[in-house]
Amino acid sequence: MENSKSTCKLKAKFQLSGYKDVDKKTVVVGGMFPVHMRIASRDANTSRVPVSSGCEGFNFRTFRWTQTMLFAINEINKKTDLLPNTDLGYVIYDSCFTISKAVEGTLTYLTGQDEAVPNYRCGTGAPLAALVGAGGSDLSIATARILGLYHFPQVSYSSTCSALESKFQFPTFLRTIPNDKHQSTAIAQLVLHFGWTWVGTIAADDDYGKYGIKDFKEQVEEAGVCISFSETLPKVSSQEDIRRIAQTVVESTAKIIVVFSSDVDLSPLIFELLQHNVTNRTWIASEAWVTSALINQPGVNSVLGGTLGFGVKRADILGLQRHLLDLDPYANPLTEEFWETSFNCTLDYSKAVRGVPDGLCTGREPLAQLNNTYSDVSQLRITYSVYKAVYAVANALHNLEHCEAGQGPFVGGSCADITNFEPWQLMYYMKNVRFKVPHTDEEIYFEDGDVKGVYDIINWQVDSDGEISYVTVGYYNGSAAPEDRMTIVNNSIVWNNDMLEPPRSVCSDNCMPGTRKGIRQGEPVCCFDCIPCADGEISNSTNARACILCSYEDWSNEAHDTCVPKIIEFLAFGEPLGITLIAISAFGALVTIGVGVVFVVHLDTPLVKANDALLSFSLLFSLVVTFLCSIVFLGKPRHWSCMTSQVALALGFALCLSSLIGKAAVLMLRARALKRTRIRAKAAAKAAKLAAAEAAEAAANGGTHDVIVTNTFNNADANNACDNPEVDSLTFAHQRAIAAVATLIQAVACTVWLILIPPHPIENTSTQNIKIILECDEGSIVFICCIFGYDILLALLAFIFAFIARKLEDHFSEAKSVTFSMLVFFIVWISFVPAYLSTRGKFMVAVQIFAILASSFGLLACIFLPKCYIILVKPEHNREEMMRPRAKPRDGTSTGTSASLATAATEVNATIASTAIDD
Repeated sequence: MENSKSTCKLKAKFQLSGYKDVDKKTVVVGGMFPVHMRIASRDANTSRVPVSSGCEGFNFRTFRWTQTMLFAINEINKKTDLLPNTDLGYVIYDSCFTISKAVEGTLTYLTGQDEAVPNYRCGTGAPLAALVGAGGSDLSIATARILGLYHFPQVSYSSTCSALESKFQFPTFLRTIPNDKHQSTAIAQLVLHFGWTWVGTIAADDDYGKYGIKDFKEQVEEAGVCISFSETLPKVSSQEDIRRIAQTVVESTAKIIVVFSSDVDLSPLIFELLQHNVTNRTWIASEAWVTSALINQPGVNSVLGGTLGFGVKRADILGLQRHLLDLDPYANPLTEEFWETSFNCTLDYSKAVRGVPDGLCTGREPLAQLNNTYSDVSQLRITYSVYKAVYAVANALHNLEHCEAGQGPFVGGSCADITNFEPWQLMYYMKNVRFKVPHTDEEIYFEDGDVKGVYDIINWQVDSDGEISYVTVGYYNGSAAPEDRMTIVNNSIVWNNDMLEPPRSVCSDNCMPGTRKGIRQGEPVCCFDCIPCADGEISNSTNARACILCSYEDWSNEAHDTCVPKIIEFLAFGEPLGITLIAISAFGALVTIGVGVVFVVHLDTPLVKANDALLSFSLLFSLVVTFLCSIVFLGKPRHWSCMTSQVALALGFALCLSSLIGKAAVLMLRARALKRTRIRAKAAAKAAKLAAAEAAEAAANGGTHDVIVTNTFNNADANNACDNPEVDSLTFAHQRAIAAVATLIQAVACTVWLILIPPHPIENTSTQNIKIILECDEGSIVFICCIFGYDILLALLAFIFAFIARKLEDHFSEAKSVTFSMLVFFIVWISFVPAYLSTRGKFMVAVQIFAILASSFGLLACIFLPKCYIILVKPEHNREEMMRPRAKPRDGTSTGTSASLATAATEVNATIASTAIDD
């Protein structure tokens, strides 16, 4: 025993302040309140026994909470319907808003005396009921870990941290203030309600701030909100950290700042922001500071005006204000300090002599005139929570006291003794208590230690006196259905700088329909660029993450927010261009038919008979075909029109060009025959002249003898040289055969084309994005090139033949006409190729039709216009003699036409005879 006593030492003596009334009490209720804001600076001297630090920074608001507990206990002790036979005592400690002080108070409370002896309850006083406290979440977590070891009930009035909901860690913790999970959800819904996506966060460096902001971030980030910055307020005030956080707020583009902090931790930052004149931010307040007088100091309305926050349920407590004002300044050291702080004087005469600013207090100063947060009962929210916590303990004790033997909750139906019960027995009644709060009739009960998450949405509005007033603009009920939880009246909110419209807080403006969000590398997802949708893509919602591709039949409108049907384009019959082309084609066909009629009427004239009339009519027929086939290119492409247009064009030109080849071939052969005849005639004439000259010379040398000159030119040889040029080596039959065979080759090629890979209509969506061009697909580029390449080959042959025969010219030259017509044909189609390739849609068809019409008109004009002119305007030239050769030019060259070839031999003989006579 002596050894035991010798080893039992008191290691430390705690320096605690508070209220205590336990004498002759039945049950003692504990309380813990952060009456002071911090502990005084510690003495670092280790050369003497350490002493627990004192506290400083008196807090009027939390002192009101302390007085509310005293008021509630006194009120309960006077009641006859609640614990009528039990007198409640109390032990209340000041936690100084510090964990170490809260732990000191807890150990002292459990021990039952000023010296803390862990695991022991020293003394024989009244049993301890429960602890009301300990203030902030950090303090309650520390005390709850200790109290939980002994299954000692703890009822908190302001510890909202969601970590305290764990019954594994904190089995005996209850609270009369909602869990922060409700508040975090409420703030997240508020942010989403106003469409804010760029938000800054500030949290106290404790569990309350960290868990509250963590839950908030998780919810808003899942909904697409980005956090601009996230700062932590130091628990031990650091001016350097405060300046850094203030600079972050100033530099951030976020207009909304969510703050989970107590008023004590936040106040240094607010006063620093006043120095920076930050006036364009909207603050979202947690319940710990939303109605705090410590924050709501004169001048802060420029920074905090328009603040929105969530406050716990408010109530009026009848008789509380009278209790607060009837304070005896000499009753307790805390009360004495409160009095001296309030009136800036001292109740201690010795201190007054040493020069306290306002001198000695009388103790009769009127508290009602202070007009400070202590006596302000207009916003009793945490105060009301304290009131409910005390009544929760009292009602649990009442149920314990009135337990009927044999019907109790413990083993064998036993009940607990109100004068000697264990903490765990009271804990049973605490968890199951259900009561109505006096004066408000609010029903209180615990669900896993928590109460319902009900909040008022409070707006800080500047009144006519320039003071901030707390205006309720909505409500939040965490127990309601998700869509009914928040009720907020938007038009009743006054925002920062007295704006009536909610502020916009976005990193990037919303991307309107027609654009999509383009994420910026290395930046939050809320910071993006609005990229216009590409052609053919749309977005029909705000902030679309991707554009939607329109179907191949649709295209995006100009705003890129709707898919509209593509324009169906083809060269229609009824549009002005189509009507013009039809008129030109019909005119060309009629003119061609008219030429044919003229030829039929004058079929027996020399000019018409000069070449095969049948070839002329086949040529006219082919031109009618080419004129009319251009009309088939118009209108909506069909299978028959695609095949007909290309084939008719190919065959029409094949017949036309092959007919010209037949004509040009004859002209070429006649020109070559005439050339040979002329050469022989010139040679004969030269020989005859030379012989005559020799005879004349001989006669002169021989005297008077008559000399008979014999024509050494053999007439028979001359006739043989002429070789009867009236007879062509290519007859009309040959010409017709050439035209027929050349056309037949094209017809066979076209037939193979139509059988194997025929042209067909298609919807071309790749050439022009905004249009569906209805056009004909040729089926095979090889076939189309071969077919029209064949026509070009025919044109080239006709040109060569006609060019060789171009000197067959007297009064009329058909070879020149064919030559010029082929030149026009080539010029038209050479010009057509680049024009065709550079156009799309109906204009490409129009270009092709213009080329067909131009080449057809060129052939018609060059070949038949001169003939029609002679037939109709100069009929006197349409005679046989006009078809004969003109006078021989001086250079000795001679030309002719097909009609003049019949007199070629006569001309040669006459020339020879004339030369002989002259000589």
